[in-house]
Amino acid sequence: MLEALLYSLIFVLIVSLISLIGVFTIFFRSKTLHKVLSMSVAFAAGSMFAAAFLDLMPEAVANSKASPFPYVIVGIIVFLVMEKFLHWYHCHKGEPCKIHPYTTLNLVGDGVHNFVDGVIIMAAFMASTSLGIITSLSVIFHEIPQEIGDFSVLLKGGYTKKKALVWNFLIALTAFIGVFAAYFFLNFVQANTFYLIAFAAGGFIYIAGTDILPEMHKETDMKKSIYQILFFILGIVVIWLSGKVF
Repeated sequence: MLEALLYSLIFVLIVSLISLIGVFTIFFRSKTLHKVLSMSVAFAAGSMFAAAFLDLMPEAVANSKASPFPYVIVGIIVFLVMEKFLHWYHCHKGEPCKIHPYTTLNLVGDGVHNFVDGVIIMAAFMASTSLGIITSLSVIFHEIPQEIGDFSVLLKGGYTKKKALVWNFLIALTAFIGVFAAYFFLNFVQANTFYLIAFAAGGFIYIAGTDILPEMHKETDMKKSIYQILFFILGIVVIWLSGKVF
């Protein structure tokens, strides 16, 4: 049991460090960064939809005989209420929002997702070391495009590079909470993983559909719009291929 915990902590640390992938943006000039963000936000939208429909919801179905879709809807409703509250709290006086509320929603959804990743990794290592390694590699290769998208969303929403890096990393650490939760409360966590996965799927669908896609519509240049669509599709393909390979 302790060996499984040690392996889980090592791989979760690797997964968490992937959240710092945004550090490479320091090598971009402002004009170049703007172009990169425009494309990577489109990539984020595609990867979020793909993660929800091709990864999280099938996982939720596999974890329970009940339908996950009502809980996906609950996730969408909760994120809607949260965004309305955050928008009122930050922007109700008619002042322009320096930081868009959807950035906070993205962090919440990502936190739930990372927590579930920690639970899954720990549960897999409890079953066997080989299954744990395979599962961890799957999570890692899913996280690379996911973290690129998350970082891009934070920058697009008004975060500075430093703040985006720090918050992305802190949220990634929720995977450690998932590991310890699975270690100490395995039966309880396994019984409720279904709800967490479905909730996270609803959050990703809401963020991608109501916040990120409208950001893409702000681009009016035809050539750039075509690139955005291609990157949107690329985000879907990358998550789909990751699921197929790992």
